[in-house]
Amino acid sequence: MTPSADLTLRAARPSDLAALTDLCLRSKAHWGYDDAFMTACRDELTVTEADLPGITLLENGASPIAMVQLTLDGDTADLARLYVAPEAMGQGAGRRLLDHAITQARRSGAHTLTIEADPNAAPFYERLGARQTGEVPSGSIPGRKLPRLELPLTP
Repeated sequence: MTPSADLTLRAARPSDLAALTDLCLRSKAHWGYDDAFMTACRDELTVTEADLPGITLLENGASPIAMVQLTLDGDTADLARLYVAPEAMGQGAGRRLLDHAITQARRSGAHTLTIEADPNAAPFYERLGARQTGEVPSGSIPGRKLPRLELPLTP
């Protein structure tokens, strides 16, 4: 799938929940995790109605190909989720959504974007200026650590 001018950004709706959960699961599985790992992550990757206010999706026609979830707290914004469908990886969808999240965070007065990344995704964020500031425990896998990154939002 090649992203085209037909791609649109829009706020997620309740009718998107199943498709967004599927997108998150397929995106995570792309990194070669086994079935046991994916089962352990299922709850954390499930998109619920409570998540919707901060989610923007990128769709190609009627199908979401990527999604981002941003939460704001004062001068800090948190990139809670950014998932891209495997067939759209490497084609600019993730960058487009990250740029969107950065714009939204800046408009809200945030000075820093925090990211708790899958270790496989951390290089993507680092190429775009984020720096690892530590590690955080996984919300799904006991003993697993995830890189914590920060991206400054001030020029």
